[in-house]
Amino acid sequence: MAAIGKIRSWGPTLVVVIGLALLAFIAEEAFRSCEATSNSQRQQIGEVLGNKIDVQAFQKLMDEYTDVYKVTQGRENLTDEEHTRIKDMVWDAYVQSQILEDETRKLGLTVTDEELQNILNQGTHPALMQTPFVNRETGRFDVNALKQFLGEYKKAQSGGAQAVEQYKSFYNYWTFVEKNLRQQLLMEKYQNLFSHCLLSNPVSAKMSFKDENEESDIRLAAIPYSSINDNQVTVSDSDLKAKYEEYKSRFKQNVETRDIKYVAFQVQASEADKAAIDKEVKEFAAQLQTAGDPAEVVRKSNSNVPYLGIPVSKTAFPSDIAAKIDSMSVGAVVGPYENAADNTLNVIKLTAKTQLPDSVEFRMIQVFADDAAETQRKADSIFAAVKAGGDFELIAKKYGQTGEKTWLTTREYENSPSLDKDTRTYLMALNTMSVNEVRKLEMPNASMVVQVLNRKNFITKYTAAVVKRTIGFSRDTYSQAYNKFSQFVSENQTLEGMEKNAAKYGYVVQERQDMSSAENYVAGISGTKEALRWIFEAKEGKVSPLYECGNNDQLLVVAMTKVNPEGYRSLDNKQINDYIRTEVLKDKKAAMIAEKLKGVNSIEGAEKQGAKVSEVNQITFSSPVFISATGASEPALSGAVAATQKGKLGKHPVKGNAGVYVFQVVDKKMREGKLELKEQEARQRQKAKQAAGNFMSELYMKAKVADKRYLFF
Repeated sequence: MAAIGKIRSWGPTLVVVIGLALLAFIAEEAFRSCEATSNSQRQQIGEVLGNKIDVQAFQKLMDEYTDVYKVTQGRENLTDEEHTRIKDMVWDAYVQSQILEDETRKLGLTVTDEELQNILNQGTHPALMQTPFVNRETGRFDVNALKQFLGEYKKAQSGGAQAVEQYKSFYNYWTFVEKNLRQQLLMEKYQNLFSHCLLSNPVSAKMSFKDENEESDIRLAAIPYSSINDNQVTVSDSDLKAKYEEYKSRFKQNVETRDIKYVAFQVQASEADKAAIDKEVKEFAAQLQTAGDPAEVVRKSNSNVPYLGIPVSKTAFPSDIAAKIDSMSVGAVVGPYENAADNTLNVIKLTAKTQLPDSVEFRMIQVFADDAAETQRKADSIFAAVKAGGDFELIAKKYGQTGEKTWLTTREYENSPSLDKDTRTYLMALNTMSVNEVRKLEMPNASMVVQVLNRKNFITKYTAAVVKRTIGFSRDTYSQAYNKFSQFVSENQTLEGMEKNAAKYGYVVQERQDMSSAENYVAGISGTKEALRWIFEAKEGKVSPLYECGNNDQLLVVAMTKVNPEGYRSLDNKQINDYIRTEVLKDKKAAMIAEKLKGVNSIEGAEKQGAKVSEVNQITFSSPVFISATGASEPALSGAVAATQKGKLGKHPVKGNAGVYVFQVVDKKMREGKLELKEQEARQRQKAKQAAGNFMSELYMKAKVADKRYLFF
């Protein structure tokens, strides 16, 4: 009881203590929640229609598309430019899919499995024509080949990791194609529904036919705005503000952009660097003269062009190399020579030139066994059976393969970065075997029985060893350039200083306006992601650190000059102000010219007031007429002429883009041709569809798209 009483005596104090503890707990949880929210926001790469996408989800989409790209291109390594292109394609596809799904969900549009299967069965959809399942004889997608592949993939899953891996990349490729096919079909449904809302009728068809085919010949008196000097016109601030309000809708900016000024310097080889490279390349040229196998010489030279050691078409070589090999004789060596277009020194040795097929149709059976002896025995048995006239496909099926016919084109392998000895042996066999010839090819872990069935499009193919070396700078040259640029940056930490002192260092300050966060490069220089991030985080007037970028050959410093926020560009913007001022000048000059022409009731009267008189023929309402006297297209004049009867003078002077016009219609006539009402209605509908074709752009504007990829990529 004493203890309880003691606790009660501490009651008010305990309430305060417990209250503070609870407050601390709540504050801690709130802090954690805020921290989690902040972390989540930091991981967001963008937003569409209020739906956020984080960087991991976007990276997964990019990885998926990259794998597909590698399969379709037959390559493992991609360039930075290709990665950038993939990033943009994935983003555009994601945004479009989000917008499309939102619109079609409201309308109840879907693509059913049955509809997709019908498209596959028909086999004519363009999206299917780039897949490996096209029957080359019919030129159509072969759904049975797809089913066969999917069946083989399912079987391979129980055959071990190696078997699955052989099929997985193509299976992933197909699932990607199927997903995108559904998306395309959904888009086609939406577009068809949208286009059927655009109608025509006989009345409008007759009017459009008249607008397109009624031609007018006129006498024209033109007074260009340029006949009045700008200093004769007074433009007030109120004039500019009034015109700005009239045109304000034209100046809406849907995303924030930024203006920058920058200095970029590209490091180039010194004369000493060039002499050193020239000496090296001459040594490799001498080695190529005597080398029996040039592969090792090309490898040691670090050539930009790999040596494949098999005949390829001329297009497989860089353009300067391709231009020379035609006229070279086998065994000849050309170079070193400099190619200014790609800044290289080059040596070429042509080792072979022959006529070979560009396309080869073949089939094969791959032979695997537990040991080399068993593999050899099976391969010999298969080879003998095929040579004896056995059914190739039946024999292939006996060994769990299809033995199907396949076409191989030169393009599929001639741009490979390298080919191993076994691959070269395989490709040389396919290139040189005669039609219906059967050959057994020995590989390290397997054997192949190959039969060539057809050879098409014989072309000249070349085997050439190429040493192509970039005329690069040395480490010392780069170091000197870096130190000089670094000194310039450190001494000029303001835009004023940059502009004042750039010329002293031999640099030029350049300007770029309206950069958006969707761009991939600063000043068109690759490797400028860090600089791009800085630009969209910096305040006006700030100067960036020095950036090393490009192909490790560029130095860059940026000054952030202006933030152009989302919304309407103001009249303070120089470009907007100049445009508005030009429009006000045109208005005031048009008023001055109209006053000058007041009371004029003939072409001759206008000519006395200084107008240039000419004849203009074949004017139609549907096409803006071009006026030589003012050098401009004038839609307003076309409309006024169409509304004026033959022999009549225009009701009033016409204010155009480049001048004021008085005209008299001399003649009106219809072009030869008969109105085909149904065809004209169809053309009208097509025009309406084209005009409405930017519906996706309109939907994009309303989707409130936020693109923050620059923070991550």
